[in-house]
Amino acid sequence: MKIYNFSAGPAILPYEVKIQAQRELLDYNNSGMSVMEMSHRGKVYESIHNEAITLLKELMGLDDDYYILLLQGGASMQFEAIPLNLLQNGKADYIVTGNFALKAYKEAKKYGEINELASSKDANFTYIPDVEGLAPTQGADYLHITTNNTIFGTRYTKLPNVDVPLVADMSSNILSEEMDYNKFSLIYAGAQKNLGIAGLTIVIVKKALTENPMSICPTMLKYSIMAKNNSLYNTPSTFSIYIAMLTLRWLKSIGGVKEIQTRNQEKANLLYDYIDNSSLYSNPVRPCDRSIMNVPFVTPSAELDAKFVKEAQEQGLLALKGHRLVGGMRASIYNAMPLDGVKKLIEFMKKFELENA
Repeated sequence: MKIYNFSAGPAILPYEVKIQAQRELLDYNNSGMSVMEMSHRGKVYESIHNEAITLLKELMGLDDDYYILLLQGGASMQFEAIPLNLLQNGKADYIVTGNFALKAYKEAKKYGEINELASSKDANFTYIPDVEGLAPTQGADYLHITTNNTIFGTRYTKLPNVDVPLVADMSSNILSEEMDYNKFSLIYAGAQKNLGIAGLTIVIVKKALTENPMSICPTMLKYSIMAKNNSLYNTPSTFSIYIAMLTLRWLKSIGGVKEIQTRNQEKANLLYDYIDNSSLYSNPVRPCDRSIMNVPFVTPSAELDAKFVKEAQEQGLLALKGHRLVGGMRASIYNAMPLDGVKKLIEFMKKFELENA
C-alpha cells in the first residue's frame, strides 16, 4: 500500500532526495565518510554548506544585500533573536494571525514596546487582516508577519507596503510560490516543512540589520557573529544542511519556484473544490486567504472527525488529525507532496462521505 504523509512537520520529503541520501549515506562523494561523521571544518562538508547557501540565494532571487545563515534552535528561537538583533528604538509592530505569530509577539514583548498592529483573533484566525493602508507605529524598528499559518490554514496574498523593515516567519510556505523576496528585510524558516528535515533554521537578513544588536543579545543569537563565521561559529546541524542542499537541488531540477507554485496551486485547488462542493466537509477559512500548504477541514462532529482520521490511516493516509487548537483534520500538502497523494485523499473523502452522509 502506498503511504502518503500529510504531517505538518517534520513533513514529507521528495522521493528523489531520500533515494540520493540513501545512496550517499555511507560514502558521500567518494570521501569514504558519511555526512553524519564529517568535520564541519573539512573541505568536503564546506562544499555542501556553501552549495546550500548558493542554491537558496538563486532560487529566491536574492540580491547581494543579504546574509544567509544556517542556524539551529528552530524558528521559535528566532522569536527572541529578532528583537535582540533588530530593536534600535525599542519599538516594533506585529500582525497576529495565528498561534506562532502570537508566540512571536509575546516573546518580543520582553525586549521593548511591541505593538499588535492588527489581528484576526476575533474570528479564531480564519482570515488575514487587511494590510492596505496599515500605518506602522512611529519609530518602529520593524513589522513582523507570519506569511502562512500552519495550524489555521491562512496565508498572505498581499504584503504590507510599509516604510519599515518587513520581517517574516515563512516556516510553512518558503519557496512554495513566487514572490519578491527582496521586499523583506529578514526571512526565517524552520527547514522541516519545505526545505528538509528538523534541526536547521534558515535566516535571511539584510546585512545592515546585523550591525547593532542589543547589548544583552547572547553571542549565539547575534546575526553578526554567525555571518562573520559563515554559520560555522559552532558546529552546525550538518546532516540537516545536507538534506536541505539535496532538497534545493531537487527544486531547481524540476523548474524552481515557478514550477512548484503551479503544482502546489493545482493540488490546493483540487482539494478546496472538493471540500466546497461537499455536503459533509467544510473549511472555515475565508476563501481569499486560504493556504495552499495547510488545508484544515471538519465534518459535522468530533466523533466523525475521529472516525475519518482512523479510517484514513488504515488506507495509508497519515497524520491527518487537526491541531488541538482547531480540531478536525488538516492536510499539509507541502512542495514534496505529489499530486497523486491529494487525489488519493479526495478519493477516500468521497468514499467516506458516501458511507457517513
